[in-house]
Amino acid sequence: MARKSKKTLPASGAGIVRYFDDETAGIKLSPNQVIIGAIIIALICIALRFTTYVGY
Repeated sequence: MARKSKKTLPASGAGIVRYFDDETAGIKLSPNQVIIGAIIIALICIALRFTTYVGY
């Protein structure tokens, strides 16, 4: 009968520290909201770039 090989995880004390942040106050944005916001800002910048300025 074949032996099952037990794969164990490496020890976590190899200088790596894991930080678990508590909930902090502030605006919570999903990644989709950030991407959509960046696209909107880019479109506004492009639109402003191609508008003509008529200064009197």
